[in-house]
Amino acid sequence: MNVAVVTVGDELLAGRTTDTNATWLCERLADRGVSVERVTTVPDRVADIARVVNEYRAEYDAVLVTGGLGPTHDDVTMEGVAAALGRAVEEHAAALAWLEDDGYARDDLASGTTDLPAGARALHNETGVAPGAALESVYVLPGVPTEMKAMFESIAEEFTGTPTHRDTVVADEPESALLERIADLRERFDVSVGSYPGESVRIELEGTDEATVTAAAEWLRERVDSP
Repeated sequence: MNVAVVTVGDELLAGRTTDTNATWLCERLADRGVSVERVTTVPDRVADIARVVNEYRAEYDAVLVTGGLGPTHDDVTMEGVAAALGRAVEEHAAALAWLEDDGYARDDLASGTTDLPAGARALHNETGVAPGAALESVYVLPGVPTEMKAMFESIAEEFTGTPTHRDTVVADEPESALLERIADLRERFDVSVGSYPGESVRIELEGTDEATVTAAAEWLRERVDSP
C-alpha cells in the first residue's frame, strides 16, 4: 500500500508551527508496512487543497489530510476535499449525534462544525470537537496533534502493507570513505541502504526479511570504525 500525506495550514508554511503531524504519520504508517510516497504542505486555500488531493488520490492507494478542520474562516479543508471529489458539503447526522452524546447541544456548536463532504464516513474525534471524514480513499484528520493521533489509531487497521525491518550502523568515518563498503554490502544483501552524515555517519538498513537485515548490519559493523 502506498499513500500520500497532505498537511494544511498557513502557519506551517510561515514556520510558525512545526509540522510534527507528518513525521508522526510517516512513522506509524511505516510501522504498518505502508510506503509513504509524498508529504506535501498546502495553504488554507480551497483550490490548493482540491488540486493536490485530486492529483494524489489518482496516484496513490490513500491520501491522508491533516489540519484545517472546524467552523472558523480559515478551516477550509473539508470544502477543499469536497471540491476534489465533486461533492457538496453538508451537515453529517452521525457526527452531530456523536457530539450530542458527548454533551454538546446543537445550539452550542458553531455553524459548520459537523459539515462534511456528502456521502463521507464521519470519523469521531475522541479528544476534541471537529469530526474527521473518510471518502474515496481520502482520510481527513484534525490538525491538533493529540486529536490527529487518536483519530488515526481508530482507523489504523485500514492501512496495511508488508512489514519492514530496520537496523542502524554508526560509523566514525567520512561518508565518502564508506562508499565502497556500502556498495559491497548492497551486492551481498537484499536490503535498502541510506547514509546520513553528522558528527558521525548513521547508516540505516531496511528490508522485508529480519534475518537478512540483521546479518547485513553485523557484516557492516565489522568493517567500519565505531564512535
